[in-house]
Amino acid sequence: MEREYRKWKSPSVGREMEMLIFGSEGTPVLIFPTENGRYYEWEDNGAMEEVSQQINEGYNQFFCVDTLATESFLNSDVDPYTRLMRESQYQMHIMEEVLPMISEVNANPYLINAGAGLGAYQALNFALKYPDTFSKVIGISGYYDINVHLDGFKDDNSYFNNPVEFMPNMNNELMLKSISSIDIRLLSYLNDPNREASEKMSEILWMKFIDHEFYMWDEETHDLWTLLPGMFSEHLF
Repeated sequence: MEREYRKWKSPSVGREMEMLIFGSEGTPVLIFPTENGRYYEWEDNGAMEEVSQQINEGYNQFFCVDTLATESFLNSDVDPYTRLMRESQYQMHIMEEVLPMISEVNANPYLINAGAGLGAYQALNFALKYPDTFSKVIGISGYYDINVHLDGFKDDNSYFNNPVEFMPNMNNELMLKSISSIDIRLLSYLNDPNREASEKMSEILWMKFIDHEFYMWDEETHDLWTLLPGMFSEHLF
């Protein structure tokens, strides 16, 4: 299985960022780690091994990026506004550094976003904000209300980065049409602690007449990673 490690000084976030790339061709997949993970999380927990056939046969190329969650949403040492500003820098890092890098090595315009937990939020939030850039989203055990990390603070930055708030009020027909063209998959399982959050996001999408798939995996687990690789692999296609 072809694997490449990259590390560079990011001008967007002002520090070094790291990434793993699996494969050399095929439909590109951008993977965000969970709130407690790093760029190697999906590899360490067996997800890359699960999709090794797609990698080896050139069906998909996977880009596992790092996170700034401990410096943004999870950073209780700074005020909520500063957390949001750090998240804004992270989004700039993805849009202005990671995506051009992906385009340099993979000309396929069909880009898939995937993530679990806070990573599912990132995957969906990017797609909803930039629907012409992303073609598919796979959100596994995701929660999509960032107010849980903001101690009651609200401003435009929080609103426009919070899908459960901005989507119900989305009335731009062109944006809604673009969002509707995305293949959105919200995945959960029977005792998923984020099940209600995923169901709520699904209800909001239906309210805006956005076709998508909410899939309940008919199993229970106390370790997401016992189910995630199989869920991810099944919904790649």
